[in-house]
Amino acid sequence: MRDLEVSHVSKRYWLPAQTSTGSRGLWRRIWPSYEPFWALDDVSFWVDRGEAIGIIGPNGAGKSTLLKLLSEITAPTTGEIRLYGRLSALIEVGSGFHPELTGRENVFLSGSILGMRRAEISSKLDQIVDFAGVGEFINAPVKWYSSGMYVRLGFAIAAHLDPQILLVDEALAVGDEAFQRKCYERIDALRAAGKTIVFISHDLHTVQRLCDRAILMRHGRIVLDGDAPSVVSAYRRAVASGSTHADPPVESSSIAITAVTATSRRGATNVATGHPLGVRVSYFASDALDDLIFELWYCTDSGSVLHCEQTTASSNEPLDLDAGGGEVEFHCDALGLQPGTYALLARVRRRDGGVLHVFDAGTPLVVEPGVATRGSFFMPYTWRANGRVMSAKSGAA
Repeated sequence: MRDLEVSHVSKRYWLPAQTSTGSRGLWRRIWPSYEPFWALDDVSFWVDRGEAIGIIGPNGAGKSTLLKLLSEITAPTTGEIRLYGRLSALIEVGSGFHPELTGRENVFLSGSILGMRRAEISSKLDQIVDFAGVGEFINAPVKWYSSGMYVRLGFAIAAHLDPQILLVDEALAVGDEAFQRKCYERIDALRAAGKTIVFISHDLHTVQRLCDRAILMRHGRIVLDGDAPSVVSAYRRAVASGSTHADPPVESSSIAITAVTATSRRGATNVATGHPLGVRVSYFASDALDDLIFELWYCTDSGSVLHCEQTTASSNEPLDLDAGGGEVEFHCDALGLQPGTYALLARVRRRDGGVLHVFDAGTPLVVEPGVATRGSFFMPYTWRANGRVMSAKSGAA
């Protein structure tokens, strides 16, 4: 049974045409002209009851437009969207709060806007307050709330509706780590209860964690639809190759990366900030190749590249390979990444820039707390006080 059907949906916006100089430009300022922009172009997909689907893609892909159409904020220019159940949208949580009203009053106000009856809100009020963690502040005006309390209460209200279809955007990024964990647990509980979830996000790791299926969009079109790990991996590889398509271009089939394995003294995949990390890139070459560069990319959950290691970084020497299998090893004495989850990608290319193969490790790199430090990254350093030199280096045994 299907809960959601999107059939040949397109959305057109009219953008002002570029003005020219001279008399023609003056005329256009008096009588402005507009050009069509298709934010969505013939998009079709469906979601079965109880399925969790992720919508991913770069900025400008059409995700936000699709979000507005599904939540009925705007209507499609052509096509049809059918919903077979009550929909709740976890988007811009807390946006409907009145600052002068108390948290309790805003729960009833926001809940009513979202379609809940007063009796239903009353029966869930204690659960909402407990989930949001606002405690005695529930009777205080929300204008006194911190930004974290504000969005936590907004998320708690929307998360305790009883929808058949749940539409989620980046709302899961609210609050601290402990509250985010509660959000994931709530989503997991809704999934276990057979609810249908549509998750639109840049957070690729969360899409893999929450979704069974994913859709990759580019330029208002669907370019790939399949199981979440495969679609996320294809997107990462496309980004690493600089491709605008779902699958990265392959200049040659003479070489392929077969595995990317991270090792540390703490385990096969886990490492700590400031501790050593080794990454082995395995490959197979069907022919002898010369003048190659291997690269190792460390990426965030959203696909942004934080760091890239290259075989030409220190010596700029060309890398020539014989036919057959082999390995390229990268070693870092003190990992600079802060605690979190990251993606590892490897690619091999020619020195002139032609990409030969891109490989997504698949298994995330989990960085645990190690050397205590603040900021976005850790960098080994020394300091001196009264002639005594100290250092912040790897603490691994």
